[in-house]
Amino acid sequence: MGWIEVLCMGEAAVFFLHGLAYAGLLFLVSSGLTLVFGMMNVLNFAHASFYMLGAYFAYSILHYTGNFWLALLISPIILLFIGAFVERYLLRKVHVHGHVHELLLTFGLAYIIQEAVKLLWGTTPQAMPLTGLLADTVNFFGVVYPVYRLFIFCLSALLGLGMALLLFKTRIGIIVRAAVDDNPMVDALGINVPLVFMGVFAVGAALSGFAGVAAGPLLSVFPGMAGAILVDAFVVIVMGGMGSLGGAVLASFIIGELQSFGVLLFPDFSLALIYMLMALVLVLKPEGLFGEKQ
Repeated sequence: MGWIEVLCMGEAAVFFLHGLAYAGLLFLVSSGLTLVFGMMNVLNFAHASFYMLGAYFAYSILHYTGNFWLALLISPIILLFIGAFVERYLLRKVHVHGHVHELLLTFGLAYIIQEAVKLLWGTTPQAMPLTGLLADTVNFFGVVYPVYRLFIFCLSALLGLGMALLLFKTRIGIIVRAAVDDNPMVDALGINVPLVFMGVFAVGAALSGFAGVAAGPLLSVFPGMAGAILVDAFVVIVMGGMGSLGGAVLASFIIGELQSFGVLLFPDFSLALIYMLMALVLVLKPEGLFGEKQ
């Protein structure tokens, strides 16, 4: 069967929507990593573990209450406080010593979280069943498509818009960007810079919590889900540019669609396409698509 026959309008639309759903999920993870890694210059390899924790918390809340919306609300709040605790009592003490100490600390934290997850929830993959509207389907070009995949994309778009408004249209956003650009000056103005950075790290953890909740019904909840998305999230950061929210959006879209259509068109080496593209971007534009030259 040739490509033209395979890529009929209906099937192409379905694979495009698959790409959007994964791009939305990838953006939810990488946007928090963009804040932490790109703006705070903190190398946090435990970020994907926060994403996994968000999924497991959501699974437990859904199991006991049967309410997905409650899980979507509470799980990121739990991750917000966990993120604040980790920054205040762990990362802040080693940040002054550079990336090697951050790397060792967050790698250790990731392993601790993974073993704690296995101890508390077991190693068996857990499903998060949906009910109501999110469990329905819609018709696209004669093809039945799950509403939930569209919901993931809409959720990521709303959170991305909210982040952009917060960073570029509010006083809090001005303070955060100023603290990133000129830490001593902001501190001299009487603003508590460590508190600002703790808030940024906590929000990044909460965004990973949103991603974990969204991923649960789509991918199931299992102890290896952190490692499954960590590399893709860092590829987004590198391709999009350090600290660039717009770059994270574009890179997430490119990787999501490339992975979706790559499975269809080049199944034997679809995963390699992502890394080939990242290598090409780094050769032509080392700072990333929207990154600033240092």
